[in-house]
Amino acid sequence: MKTLFSSRKKGGSEVAGTSTQAAQGKRRAVPKRPKHVPQRTCIACHQVKPKRELLRIVRTPQGHVEMDPTGKKSGRGAYLCATRSCWATALKKKRLEQELETTISEEDRAALEAYMATLPPSEAAPRAVAASSERVP
Repeated sequence: MKTLFSSRKKGGSEVAGTSTQAAQGKRRAVPKRPKHVPQRTCIACHQVKPKRELLRIVRTPQGHVEMDPTGKKSGRGAYLCATRSCWATALKKKRLEQELETTISEEDRAALEAYMATLPPSEAAPRAVAASSERVP
């Protein structure tokens, strides 16, 4: 036979339940919160994306500017999309120099431009198609 019990909460209201429920420690299933994903902004196109989708460029304590594939090098960092258009904008308009608060040496610039050549040209074409298909005539 189940017996009723009551207990007091801080607010003074009574909560009733069965002793078997209290003894078994049953609780409602609470869904887990989604895991936090760090967000960063591309300095060229200003899109906010997950940190893992962007490439980090770092100004080292020695003053060199280089790629940071792990995202753990010490120094001041900036993030760029993995597209050639964002890299070209960042280098051409000196946004990378502004964000890193330094001037980029010729050898560092050459290394960054060599890396930029390995990137895909742009994502502009798929976005333009998607945007035009959303319009209602």
